[in-house]
Amino acid sequence: MAGITARRHRKRKLKAEINVVPYIDVMLVLLIIFMVTAPLLNLGVDIDLPQSNAKSIQEKKDPVVVSVDPNGHYFLALKAGSNEAVTAEALQAKVSAIVAQNPDVAVFVAGDAKANYQKVMDALVLLQSANVKKVGLMSQPDQAQGQATKAGR
Repeated sequence: MAGITARRHRKRKLKAEINVVPYIDVMLVLLIIFMVTAPLLNLGVDIDLPQSNAKSIQEKKDPVVVSVDPNGHYFLALKAGSNEAVTAEALQAKVSAIVAQNPDVAVFVAGDAKANYQKVMDALVLLQSANVKKVGLMSQPDQAQGQATKAGR
């Protein structure tokens, strides 16, 4: 009898450990996937701005840019490089909140050359109803005019 009870006491004790090696492997695979896919994300909207001979404006702070794409969708950029798709109501609400904090903020409208003119005008009306005092229209420098100026020198 003494031998049987001694055997029972020699049984292995349960381990209260977790093997984290498989979890580390999964995390490394996810890290690699995110590192590969992050540069492929589209952070902006391609807008073909109309061309003009206007001089560029130098601002100390990043202006608020409202973009209208060829399909008539609105995009709001509060900082350089950050474009966010917004509805007309959200555009008016966000710009109104920005103007309430800083009444002298620069707001520009960048309408695509192929965008419906009515959508660009609607964006201007939304900005007016958001109490924006000054609105500028963005354009690209005229390539033909720039080349003619260089050729005349």
